[in-house]
Amino acid sequence: MAELLHYSLSKFTFTFNSTITKTKRDSTRPRKLNLGPIRCVLSEENRRTVVKNGKDSLDICRVVNGMWQTSGGWGRIDQDNATDAMLKYADAGLTTFDMADIYGPAEDLYGIFINRVRQERPPEFLEKIRGLTKWVPPPVKMTSSYVRESINVSRKRMDVASLDMLQFHWWDYSNPGYLDALKHLTDLKEEGKIKTVALTNFDTERLQIILENKIPIVSNQVQHSIVDMRPQQKMAELCQLTGVKLITYGTVMGGLLSEKFLDTNLSIPFAGPSLNTPSLQKYKRMVDAWGGWSQFQVLLQTLKKVASKHGVSIPTVAVKYILDQPAVAGSMIGVRLGLSDHIQESNAVFSLVLDNDDVNSIQEISKKGKDLLRVIGDCGDEYRR
Repeated sequence: MAELLHYSLSKFTFTFNSTITKTKRDSTRPRKLNLGPIRCVLSEENRRTVVKNGKDSLDICRVVNGMWQTSGGWGRIDQDNATDAMLKYADAGLTTFDMADIYGPAEDLYGIFINRVRQERPPEFLEKIRGLTKWVPPPVKMTSSYVRESINVSRKRMDVASLDMLQFHWWDYSNPGYLDALKHLTDLKEEGKIKTVALTNFDTERLQIILENKIPIVSNQVQHSIVDMRPQQKMAELCQLTGVKLITYGTVMGGLLSEKFLDTNLSIPFAGPSLNTPSLQKYKRMVDAWGGWSQFQVLLQTLKKVASKHGVSIPTVAVKYILDQPAVAGSMIGVRLGLSDHIQESNAVFSLVLDNDDVNSIQEISKKGKDLLRVIGDCGDEYRR
């Protein structure tokens, strides 16, 4: 999902095995599925894309505003300043917002924001706004009434009759209740309470099972960056086979993939920028698993050369590189609403074209890191260890 689930941060730590264990899932290949047409196409502007499964479709901005930062740990969020900032992003063409039921006041802020859009912007502007949310239920019995009541809470908080996209997360695969939940979500979609059903942090094996159960999934939101290329090893193959698309988070690694951390040495106390947010702390652990800070500096130096060549920033290059990967429909950039913004950098993604030399130089250093599929597991496995 759009970052590590906030309420689990206090109890969750990454534990990486030094030895490599080959599992049955590692060696399997996706089976060919007999599914209906699912596709994703770029619009004329190269800014928006359509994720589609059969009759279900949703157009989104390819750079998605991630709202995990509203859940605490990044600074106090003022309601008025936050909604002002959301309008500023939307006015700049960054019209898709990603949130979750567990991201503190995120859904409530969206509800206030969407009402301001209705009152302060023309109807054609409202038609471009998209609110993607996630449902992260506890492992209880997934009855129709429980699923319905939970989704109604999000609809009320976001003040919408129909959720644009409901991205479903499940903690424990040994509990098959995720299929019950998804079937009930599909029923709600048929009733018009949800426009599209999607997933977050599901692995390749479970995505295939879900599709084989005829559940019309349009996308899976997964962690994906130049450091974490796991989605391209198994997940993207199934996505290309079926048409399901990826929405990525952690693409700028909470800000680690930026000039701020270039030429820094975090081993010296207080010598460099502090890792003072949950996302920076999370993705520093990913850097350690991938190859360590020294190797990460080589990556940043490579990205800086590419960025300088095109007159953009390191985060812009990092996002564009992932957007150009197979099966990727959109990439998340976290927004610190009312505290800071990166609108110019985000919009620069749409005009940036990486040439073969750029891509080859990035690939060369990316591949020097450890294979995180073997270290951590498939997409989302870091949440289930």
